[in-house]
Formats: sequence, C-alpha cells, structure tokens
Amino acid sequence: MKILVVCQYFYPEQFRVNDICFQLVEAGHQISVLTGLPNYPSGIVDKKYTWFKNGREKINGVNVIRSWLIGRGNGIKRLGLNYISFAVSSIISSFFIKKDFDVILVYQLSPVTMALPAIILKKLTNKPLIIYCHDLWPESIASAGISPTSKLYIILLRLSKWIYKSADEIFTSSKLFKEYFNNTLDIHGNITYLPVYAEALFEEIHTIAPSSGDGINLVFAGNIGEMQSVETIIYAANELKDYSHIKWHIIGDGSSRHKCEALTSQLELKNIIFYGQHPISHMPRFYQMADAFLVTLKANKVISYTLPNKVQSYLAVGKPIIGAIDGETQVVINEAECGLCCPAEDYKGLADIIKKFSVERDKHDIYGRNAKKYYENNFSKKIYMEKLIKLLNKLGWGGDDQYV
Repeated sequence: MKILVVCQYFYPEQFRVNDICFQLVEAGHQISVLTGLPNYPSGIVDKKYTWFKNGREKINGVNVIRSWLIGRGNGIKRLGLNYISFAVSSIISSFFIKKDFDVILVYQLSPVTMALPAIILKKLTNKPLIIYCHDLWPESIASAGISPTSKLYIILLRLSKWIYKSADEIFTSSKLFKEYFNNTLDIHGNITYLPVYAEALFEEIHTIAPSSGDGINLVFAGNIGEMQSVETIIYAANELKDYSHIKWHIIGDGSSRHKCEALTSQLELKNIIFYGQHPISHMPRFYQMADAFLVTLKANKVISYTLPNKVQSYLAVGKPIIGAIDGETQVVINEAECGLCCPAEDYKGLADIIKKFSVERDKHDIYGRNAKKYYENNFSKKIYMEKLIKLLNKLGWGGDDQYV
C-alpha cells in the first residue's frame, strides 16, 4: 500500500511518527511524509535544512518532502508564525507532490492546521483521509492561556470542527478523546482508539538494575512545556529538599525549560538536575538510573484526556510510575497497579506520595512487574501494528492481513 503521511514534525525531531513510518516500510508499504523543517524543541531550524537544503530526502526507506516554515522560537507570537507558515507552505506543496498514494494519514499533533494540506489532497485525489489525533484542538491552545470566550478561540473551534469532520476516519491516542469529539465538537462515529507503543529500545529493556544504596532517583523525560506542568515537580522537590536521598532528574527541552530552571535556582534547590535534550539512543542510561518515573500535566479536564506517549515508554521499561495527573493517565496507573498518583498540579500531594514510595521499598519491584505486564497486554508494538493494518484493511484500503 502507498501511504502519504502528513505531519509538521519528522526525523530528526523525536516523535513516535518516525518509528511508525519506519515500521510500515519494513512491513512492505511505500511511505511518503509531507513535513516541515526540523526545529523542535529548540525553536531554531536545523542548519542542515536552511536555505531550501535537503528539501527531499530518503530516511530509512521513507520518502520525505519538507515544506518551508518559520522556526517556533520563543513566545506565543513566534509559535503562531510557525504554525501558519507550515500550513501555508504545505498547502502550496500539496499541489506539486506526486499523487500516487492510496490513503492519506495525518499524524496530528499541535497544531491541527497541519491537516489542511491533507484535506486539499483529499479533494484533489478523492483518496481516503485519516486524522490520527494526539492533541485535541482547540483545547490545546486554550490550555496555553487563550480564553474560550475569545474571538481567536471561537474561530479555532469552528476551524477544528471543519478539519476533523473532513476526515473519513479519526484515530485517537486516548480513550477519553472520544468524549471531547462527541460533546464539544459534535462529531460521532468513525472514531477508533489506537494508543501508541514505546520505541523498540524501551521494549527490549527486559530488566534494569535497581539503583544502589538508599537513594531514590526520580526521572522525568520528555517535553518541558506549559501543558506538562514540570513546575509541579519542582515545588514537590522543594517540599522534600531536606530529604537528601531523593534526587530529581529532568531530561528534555521545551518552551518552559528556562522558566523551570529559573524556579529551581530561585528556590535554591540542589536536588534537581536538568540534562537538556538528548537523542533517543541516549535514553536507556537515564532510564537505568530511575527508581521511578514521573509524569505530570496541567489541571485541566480536557488536557487530562491525553495519555502522554512517555507513559508507554515508562511502562515498557518495567519500573514504577508516580504521577501528579488526572484523567486517562491516572486510570492507566491505577489499572496497572504500577505506582502512585495524586491530582494534577498538587505538588504537596506529589511530595506525600513520593515520601510514601521512598519507604515502601518492598513494593517497587511489584510496581515494576505490573507496569511491564500491563504494557505487553495493552500497548506493545506488535499489538499496535497488527491493529493498524487491520484497520486499514477494514476500511478497504488494501494491505497485508498481518504485521510482519
């Protein structure tokens, strides 16, 4: 099968869409990706791609077509320019790319406007369109401080409804997304739950040695943005600053990283280490140090519908998870019995459950085994790829019956 994937982000940017495309190529499908210039999370376009260099590439068998955009930089205005520039540029590109694909798959992160060229291509080719939703719009922008009563929000609400209704099928990375589509966007039917898996290097880590001594190492890995509420972790660390055996390790980058580093300095905390962004190949050593993983999100009903991709990676490794988070992730942690959870943004509650975790050492191994088992039963790559191929077959778009 020939599949055109549309996503503003692609390798060398680190998103799960990369591996999904590579796996589909390995399964015998022809994959092309319409994407932007790599600039996430630094906000600066990679020099390898400036001045229209490497506009077309082949990466691990995937044909990559890059549309121009303005780097996301810092601040809301620059981010808006980043979103708009890709939408306009990729719409123009859509008229010129080769149209020999069988289906169009939008791997929809933020912004939802990355789906616009796919809608144009659907109209030009009459090919089926799938939107694979990982960020709910316009709620994602509302969580960044845009008032639901503002003109901008109302415009984005109407635009988002039109974009989602243009799809023949919607895949969601979280079960609770369906509630938002039904109740807020008035979209019913043709919505399929398809949670992502962890990258292979996490699935292949079957056992990881526990940390030595009496210390407790807590690891947060991923984007450090407004939605992630990493400040909750910092305030919890401040509550526990006299517990010298508890160390906090934050790996990643994003729009709130400098703010979080400044807060850490302001509070004079010595128990938090920021490591910055690292390639995924470096992550096993950080996961190796973890006695437990941390996951946080803002206290927002619709944001709580999200299941961050890092959760699958945490589960796959087979270590405890400690969350200050509501909604879907809290459900997963409780169902899996793989750790402890408190409400989103409740830093005092997070400090309390971490203290509890630090003294209940006999439960650490149980939490870890439960995490691994839950991952294998619900989120493994094999389960994911088999379901994806079956969905494509069910919708009449051909392909193999099995993932090989």
